[in-house]
Amino acid sequence: MRLVLLMAGMLVLGMGSAGATEPPILPSEWAAYKAAFVADDGRVIDNANGGISHSESQGYGLLLSYLAQDRDSFAAIWGFTQSALMIRDDGLAAWKWDPAATPNVTDPNNATDGDILIAYGLGLAGFDWDDSAYQKSARDLADSIGRNSTMSWHGRKVLLPGAFGFRPEDQTDGPIVNLSYWVFEAFPMLAKLAPETDWPALAIDGRRLIAEAKFGTSGLPSDWISLAGDKPVPAAGFPAEFGYNSVRIPLYLLRGGSTAHALLDQFIAPLDGGGEPGTRMVATDQIVDPLAEPGYQIIGAAVACVLRGTRIPAPLLQFQPQSYYGSTLHLLTLSFLRENAQGCL
Repeated sequence: MRLVLLMAGMLVLGMGSAGATEPPILPSEWAAYKAAFVADDGRVIDNANGGISHSESQGYGLLLSYLAQDRDSFAAIWGFTQSALMIRDDGLAAWKWDPAATPNVTDPNNATDGDILIAYGLGLAGFDWDDSAYQKSARDLADSIGRNSTMSWHGRKVLLPGAFGFRPEDQTDGPIVNLSYWVFEAFPMLAKLAPETDWPALAIDGRRLIAEAKFGTSGLPSDWISLAGDKPVPAAGFPAEFGYNSVRIPLYLLRGGSTAHALLDQFIAPLDGGGEPGTRMVATDQIVDPLAEPGYQIIGAAVACVLRGTRIPAPLLQFQPQSYYGSTLHLLTLSFLRENAQGCL
């Protein structure tokens, strides 16, 4: 059966195995992804970033293996994550693991998006597969995220990119946020796991920030945003760029149940394969890096289909691994379409 959770008036569906005819990530797709990016010991490899692993890759690996209903791979990915990254005293995951370094953890700081993905994957598997150990690990991590990586600021509930380094006392224009760290589909699960944190308010305020953070001629958010003033602005000390972080914002909105034009329209042009997909300087709309991989372009195409009924080009619906990040977003988009927008296929 499906796990159905209601947050802020929005219906969010989680896939369950009982009664499912086919998982939303096909066996052939998951086999290709594993062969390209998942080592036998459960390490999920970022092949475009020097072969490192990080809390984000491990969290994505847990979510994808759950969506593929591959319990053995899920266990292996969690095993590596637990032994290699869950080494901090506060219960959060160290974010960066480098196979070429000794010790392998070269940056013990946490990354909140990785923590959320890990907790979410563990929660989905724990409840769907009735695994009390996964449930406990999910609860412990969700509680740590809420205590260490959220704050209230001028009437907003804010998700910090890390437990340290982004608060007003850490940055002259702090707090600094990254809107791509709001994994909206995960918040109902986190609320179930750790209700002491106001996850519904965090989701509402995240969507409000996305609606407000429309900068320059592009109308797009920058990856890193300052909340020090009366309104969001690109953070000092970071490129004012709609970059690789932010390309996943519209996907997270779709997967979290949002279909509002005001939240999504601006993301179609920079990601749609029919235009000039690319990361952009938000002030001028100048392309920084072309986004040639189908894993990026399908996000804009999915938004266009959901909002406007535009058919997705057939080549974007075929999965072949390229980069770790683009391939991950490709599978997450395909699984969303199969579960929620089959008319787009």
